[in-house]
Amino acid sequence: MLQGKKIVLGITGSIAAYKSCLIIRQLIKKGAEVQVVITPAGKEFITPITLSALTSKPVISEFFSQRDGTWHSHVDLGLWADAMLIAPATASTIGKMANGVADNMLITTYLSMKAPVFIAPAMDLDMYAHPSTQQNLKTLQSYGNHIIEPGTGFLASKLEGKGRMEEPENIVAVLEKFFSQQESMKGKKILITAGPTYEKIDPVRFIGNYSSGKMGFALANECAQRGAQVELVCGPVSSSMQVHHPNIHRIDVESAQEMYEACKERYPSMDSAILCAAVADYAPETRADQKIKRTGDDLVIRLKPNPDIAASLGQIKKEGQTLVGFALETNDEESNAQAKLKKKNFDFIVLNSLKDKGAGFQTDTNKITIITAEGKKDYPLKSKVEVAKDIVDELSALIPKP
Repeated sequence: MLQGKKIVLGITGSIAAYKSCLIIRQLIKKGAEVQVVITPAGKEFITPITLSALTSKPVISEFFSQRDGTWHSHVDLGLWADAMLIAPATASTIGKMANGVADNMLITTYLSMKAPVFIAPAMDLDMYAHPSTQQNLKTLQSYGNHIIEPGTGFLASKLEGKGRMEEPENIVAVLEKFFSQQESMKGKKILITAGPTYEKIDPVRFIGNYSSGKMGFALANECAQRGAQVELVCGPVSSSMQVHHPNIHRIDVESAQEMYEACKERYPSMDSAILCAAVADYAPETRADQKIKRTGDDLVIRLKPNPDIAASLGQIKKEGQTLVGFALETNDEESNAQAKLKKKNFDFIVLNSLKDKGAGFQTDTNKITIITAEGKKDYPLKSKVEVAKDIVDELSALIPKP
């Protein structure tokens, strides 16, 4: 899966820098082309001569290669690469990446990178566990970067662990797995809903829920990384929730009616839909044009049912299309989810319960059960990024291949 791939390998000032030689050897053995970009501190741990001998390419460290005006273009590197791997990545470099501190060639290359970026942290346990490092890693994940968790060989499911860098063979295995999955949904069109809906009472008040949109955004990013074209219909979420992958087209809506219309219009041309949004079941029957004033009397708001997006798409689902639903339950979880699976013509439904700590709204983690007509699969608590991978694995197996 790495044959012919172009990899930019970023090396920083860590004692684990010597392991970069092993990474280079394995990448080249598997047919990849490697260009090293090293920080000034990295050269204190391993010499550019050694790295150049392994890659058969000059090592890039400074912006200017000579005093004659020639320089290294970080933009060209960003366009050249199929992936960027930063291993080892120190706390300092991770902090600079998260905050856009472009004071060396490696960071400017990262900021110009068009390809997926993989980060293998390397530092002592206390530095790795420090809240600032953890926050920087979460920020990098939110930008769509892949954190290779120390000690597991898998993409990070939780930002914990020993600070040592993952072993070279496991890092290369992560890259191989990524490229093998990248083509699994190529050419497919996926509709995804995310976030809450707001049902207006008056110009300043609404009925809503606590959905952050994190699960839906993680699903959109995972599908896009596997080659799908994603239509992300998004309710009102925090301004920090952004999409970065060019395969994702975001459509912002506010109410359940607006989300219904956007989905009904797009689903007929889709291969699949994942209905992850927390859509309000009811909306005020009337909406006041002016802010409702306190009168001292009881205020009665009469509600009307919103359109059922899932049931509507289930009714128009064609042969070859798939439909995935979500069920957030507080009681009788499995029976409620199984009833919804059948009633709304889902291919499978993703169940999570508010009884499970770390699952549900406004968390970075989730604990799910995937239920089909044939049975169920239970999954442990994971980051929503990892949960998205499990869900898309299940979906990918159902979508007809060309």
